[in-house]
Amino acid sequence: MSSSALRFLECLAILGLSVFFVLGIAAQDAGAAEPPISHEVSDTDLEWGSCPNFFPPGCQIAVLHGDPSQPNVDVFFRVPGNYDLPAHRHTSAERMVLVAGELEVTYDGQPALSLKPGTYAYGPASLPHSGRCVSSEPCVLFIAFEESLDATPVAIEPK
Repeated sequence: MSSSALRFLECLAILGLSVFFVLGIAAQDAGAAEPPISHEVSDTDLEWGSCPNFFPPGCQIAVLHGDPSQPNVDVFFRVPGNYDLPAHRHTSAERMVLVAGELEVTYDGQPALSLKPGTYAYGPASLPHSGRCVSSEPCVLFIAFEESLDATPVAIEPK
């Protein structure tokens, strides 16, 4: 191989490494745009807002990560002790872990689920459900929504 051909291959290799290096930095910067986070229920910087109007007073939501109008939003959901959650449904499936209190959740056509702190539960999209914080202390539930956050009141026929 001639020296000019070798020189050309060296230049291509250097150019390829340069592009690889620049793309690697860009990927790192894109990943760094969203830092890791953690929250405790007692964090004073959490912004607790009210629940939809059909929930009785006392229900609160704090957004932990994401935008409630977009997919993949995580929230803390908090209600006072001895509080009844009205029947409702969500467009999204929900993945939940009870953080505090004791909560009973009943999905339409299913037996009641009894959640204690540390219990994981999954709620399918659009399945009507209701609940009750059966403890005297407040119930706090971590909920991860796959889609945007919504809640629509529904009527559940008693069995």
